[in-house]
Amino acid sequence: MTDAPRRTALDATHRALGATMTDFAGWDMPLRYASERDEHNAVRTRAGLFDLSHMGEITITGPQAGELLDYALVGRLSAVGVGRARYTMICQEDGGILDDLIVYRLADHEYMVVANASNAQVVLDALTARAPGFDAEVRDDRDAYALIAVQGPESSGILKSVTDADLDGLKYYAGLPGTVAGVSALIARTGYTGEDGFELFVRPADAVTVWEALTEAGKGAGLIPCGLSCRDTLRLEAGMPLYGHELSTALTPFDAGLGRVVKFDKPVDFVGRKALEQAAERAETAPPRKLVGLVAQGRRVPRAGYEVVADGSVIGEITSGAPSPTLGKPVAMAYVDAAHAEPGTAGVGVDIRGSHEPYDVVALPFYKRER
Repeated sequence: MTDAPRRTALDATHRALGATMTDFAGWDMPLRYASERDEHNAVRTRAGLFDLSHMGEITITGPQAGELLDYALVGRLSAVGVGRARYTMICQEDGGILDDLIVYRLADHEYMVVANASNAQVVLDALTARAPGFDAEVRDDRDAYALIAVQGPESSGILKSVTDADLDGLKYYAGLPGTVAGVSALIARTGYTGEDGFELFVRPADAVTVWEALTEAGKGAGLIPCGLSCRDTLRLEAGMPLYGHELSTALTPFDAGLGRVVKFDKPVDFVGRKALEQAAERAETAPPRKLVGLVAQGRRVPRAGYEVVADGSVIGEITSGAPSPTLGKPVAMAYVDAAHAEPGTAGVGVDIRGSHEPYDVVALPFYKRER
């Protein structure tokens, strides 16, 4: 017997909307509602509504909550101001990435760590194992929250009509408590689409109320419900990494081109420090491979695992690939040999079922919104 996928508080809503559901990280989640391209373009030009309740929330409280996170993660979380958020990672002792995270500082002695759904238990276990010796508590809050995101250029106007929060004063990677549709929420200006947008942490019992209020408020602005499929193409265009594709335990943050998240100037030692110092030196002097963007000259779509080739030799591997609705061409992220990583490098192709299709090497991201 196998365990049935978990269902979010919005499951009946998704099914009533005709969503195609899929098993993702042990959750039954909406893949799409109708056209993936239409959902993608709605987020780029208007607004999209997402259920992200599969993400894993872990609360850290206590007088030494910041010190615990400084030790357990690669960032300096004790320096994050109350009401702000930080993108960071949790690594193994050998520097391999266990997960990438967003950490919100909710109060002086309270933080919320948001992990990827597929790694939530791994992150919870690692934080729990690293907590002894600190005056801090690690609490599994995955069942305490539903997470709804509204993303796109119209998202601020839509959310303003149903909240009492000062959205104009809310900076990117910041959060504040407020009400949405009359219920309590943590309102964060974060997202995974490359657009302006908000993520709303609410009680599961309030999820339907918030979803329906945003749906009604967004009717005139062209908001539509969006599934995981367009979330993937949106983040790919924005050059945002996905765990299990661009990130893994086989890679350090420096291998992934994200060494900036590692803070060696912390007042405490941290897990993986020695290995990460060595990785930083390698990345500076002799990086084996670099993460790059690839844009197809033709129409064939690359997929994760396909080989990147040049001069008859394998020089790398695709980590993520898909048609880009915004660019109108297939795009991919790939780790390639440093010698072929410069934008404009000639002669690079992707082996797609035995045919070497030509691709242009470009800098990431493929898409960046106008501020």
